[in-house]
Amino acid sequence: MAKQALILIDIQNDYFPQGKWPLEGVDTAADKAAQVLQAFRQAGHAVIHVRHEFTAEDAPFFTPGSEGAQLHAKVLNEANEPVVLKHFVNAFRGTDLRAVLERRAITEVVVAGSMSHMCIDAVVRAAADLGYKVTVLHDACATRDLEFNGQVIPAAQVHGAYMASLAFGYAGVVSTDEYLKAQAAV
Repeated sequence: MAKQALILIDIQNDYFPQGKWPLEGVDTAADKAAQVLQAFRQAGHAVIHVRHEFTAEDAPFFTPGSEGAQLHAKVLNEANEPVVLKHFVNAFRGTDLRAVLERRAITEVVVAGSMSHMCIDAVVRAAADLGYKVTVLHDACATRDLEFNGQVIPAAQVHGAYMASLAFGYAGVVSTDEYLKAQAAV
């Protein structure tokens, strides 16, 4: 039987409305992440939290040691849930994330968090390339408006484009409710 882990990516204070880098729909996404977090805990499945800190004190957000760089209260880790600290977009780069998964014999990962167009995209592609079966909970992820070539791309379009891309070749992309309903049927 496959062993799965929930990986919660960068659900940190700076991404929330009072933070330095607020995301569109972050509260709703964090609520969905908390819902699946509770389901994983109840089922006894592995949960891994990933927390980003930049290394420079003048970073635009997630500055070292700041309150903004801490995990948000909606998804705080419990004592048996490791927190992987990263300094790059890809949670596997320069961290022990792969070793944490291997120690637990994990073969499938479920991903939620922020930002859809950066750290979610990077960890999903890397996990798939490393041979993990990957599921992304699209409504438990958040992002923000982007600008390219003088045009503002709304967060919903950014999110949709990245989820469509991941669904095309890297992961199953489903809603939290769809995922939990499928798990209850197993």
